Amino acid sequence: MRNPHRGGHAEPPELGDAIRERSVLLGLSYRLLGSLADAEDAVQETYIRWYRLSDTERREIGSPRAWLIKTASRIGLDMLTTARARREQYVGEWLPEPIPTPGTWTSHHDSAPIDPADRVSLDESVSMALLIVLESMTPAERVAFILHDVFRYTFPEVADIVGRTPEACRQLASTARRRVHSARSTTTDPAEHTAVVRSFKAAWETGDLATLISLLDPHATAITDGGGLVSAALEPLLGADAIAQFLLGVYERQPDLTIREDLVNGELGLVATGAGDTLAVVSLSHRAGKIEHVWAVRNPDKLGAWK
Repeated sequence: MRNPHRGGHAEPPELGDAIRERSVLLGLSYRLLGSLADAEDAVQETYIRWYRLSDTERREIGSPRAWLIKTASRIGLDMLTTARARREQYVGEWLPEPIPTPGTWTSHHDSAPIDPADRVSLDESVSMALLIVLESMTPAERVAFILHDVFRYTFPEVADIVGRTPEACRQLASTARRRVHSARSTTTDPAEHTAVVRSFKAAWETGDLATLISLLDPHATAITDGGGLVSAALEPLLGADAIAQFLLGVYERQPDLTIREDLVNGELGLVATGAGDTLAVVSLSHRAGKIEHVWAVRNPDKLGAWK
C-alpha cells in the first residue's frame, strides 16, 4: 500500500502493519461503543495518534497491533463516558446501530489459524441482544469484559488500559459476565431462530393479528429507535397485544412496505423498506419459541450501512 504523504515510496513495514489492523480496531470499537459511526471516529483518532509518533517511536513499539488496540480501547473508554451524557438527551429510546455481516471486518480469507482478535469478527459478540446488555454496564465494565472475554486480554493487560488494578479489572469483568449470563439464560438453536423470524415476518406481512400475538410472549417488549428524526414509539411497547397492534398499524400507514430477511449483527433479522428506502432494521430475541424482545432501529443516521 502506498502512502500519499511519502511521495509514492512504499511505507515502512511498521506503517503497513498498522494499516492492516483497521478491521480489528473497527470491530473492537464497535463492540465498545455500539455505534459504527462512533467506532469509525475512534479508529480515525487511533491512527492520528499513531501517525503523530516519530519514526523512531514507532520502531520501538514491539507490536503495532497491541499498541493500536490499547490506544483504541482507551479512546473508546473516554467516548463511552461522554456518550452516556449525550444519550441522556436522545429523543426516545436509544438502540445500538445495526450492522449487516460482521464477517466483512476480518482480513483473513484463507485456512490459516485466526487469532482471537480477528476471530471476534465472526462470533456472537456483536449480536443485538449482547449489545443491549453491554449498554447496561459501566464504561469500565464494558471495556474489561470485551478485552478479556472477547479479545482474550489478560487482566494485567486490561488493567494497563483501564487504569485500575488487575484484581479490580477481574471484578469488573466478573460483574459484566454475570449480566451477560443472566441475559443468556437459554441458548437459541439457529434453526429455531430462523423459524421464529420467518413466522413473525409472515404474520406481519399478512396482517395476521392472532398469529402475531401467539408468537409474542405475553410480557414481551418492543423498542423502536427513531432518534427524533422519524416516527417511532418514544417509550417501550409492553405486552403482546400492544406490540402486535403497533406492527399492524405500521403496515396500514405504509402500504408499500416490503420486509426481507437479512443477517443483522450476525443473526437472522428483518429489513423493512418502502419507496426504495430502508425504513427499519429489526432484531428479535426469543425463548422456547416465544418472542421476548423486538428491537427496531428507524433512525436514518443508523441505517447508512443498509442503503
